[in-house]
Amino acid sequence: MRLGREFIEALDMLAEERGLDVKVIISTLEAALSSAYNRKYHPGGTSSVMGEKLSEVKVDHDTGEITVNELRRVVDYVKDPEHEITIDDALDIDKDAEVGKIIRIERSPADFGRIAAQTARQVITQRLRDEERKIVYSAFADRVGDMVNGMVYKVDGDQVVIHLNDKTDAILPKRERILGEKYFTGAVMKFYVLDVKNNFRGPRITVSRTHPGLLKRLMELEIPEIQQGIIEIKGVVRDGGMRAKVSLVTLDPDVDPVGACVGNGGVRIKAVSSALRNEKIDVILYSSDPLTYIKNALSPAQVARIEPVLDHEREAIAYVYPDQLSLAIGKAGQNVRLAAKLTGWKVNISTIEPDRMPTLKDIFHDVFDEDEEQ
Repeated sequence: MRLGREFIEALDMLAEERGLDVKVIISTLEAALSSAYNRKYHPGGTSSVMGEKLSEVKVDHDTGEITVNELRRVVDYVKDPEHEITIDDALDIDKDAEVGKIIRIERSPADFGRIAAQTARQVITQRLRDEERKIVYSAFADRVGDMVNGMVYKVDGDQVVIHLNDKTDAILPKRERILGEKYFTGAVMKFYVLDVKNNFRGPRITVSRTHPGLLKRLMELEIPEIQQGIIEIKGVVRDGGMRAKVSLVTLDPDVDPVGACVGNGGVRIKAVSSALRNEKIDVILYSSDPLTYIKNALSPAQVARIEPVLDHEREAIAYVYPDQLSLAIGKAGQNVRLAAKLTGWKVNISTIEPDRMPTLKDIFHDVFDEDEEQ
């Protein structure tokens, strides 16, 4: 009984094309053929209490020849015919047989060739699928934290599937989507690789559109000074699709990090923003002085002064003039919340009245008060 030389040659060619070990495939095939043989000819069980195999199948890599052997342990008295054989019967098969030894009884089942061919096809198909999954997992497991291009493949309620390449899809969960962003089939976007896990169905890749890392990667892509290490991104916080804050530092006194990242006429930062549904991006200077850092982080609001709160660790009060109050707080507290998240400090906002020259009413307030009472 044989699979044939043509089958082996085709298997060798396929293994070479896909980068597979043909010996591993044949070993897997032998195990599958043994299981198939046991199911057909020994449906009552596949192993003994001792865990011994019922059969053994070997495939000759050179000829494709299949050899099927049933395995029996030699005993004085048979209690389990599925696994045991008497010493007298064993000596008729193997003159070197002795009690306790395992002997092989060759079988040539008439219709096992068809089963072998079907099993071989299933094993090879599954093996190829498993190897492709391993390749995909290996390719993306090292890309967690990277930015990738992807095409929206399917949108079905809360399920958005992103096509990363011909063999790889990823999931964009609802929590990782930019609020209000529409995902149309065929749309090409940039994504942040959030997580890669391997399970029985293959690699599960999760991507994000809201992660701060996506904004950081986009800025690295658009701004040469960041790529070259002249400018360093110290911190990034985001409300995806709405507002973000990025703090920068440079060791080169001749380089303005904020100006370099914004670009002439804002061209650089606009390119980044457009990739994130026109997210507003505040680019600020990092400072090792926490109070200065907080003051910068509250941009675009202008802060008059800032003071630490006594007896409260990492807490400060930022004083602004009334016309800057709404900017400092931001819509629904967004600006001050992002500033606090960026700096790691709790930030309170308070107003101060602007300095002004005293009026006559201020000086003669008692006279004006008497007139008003009359």
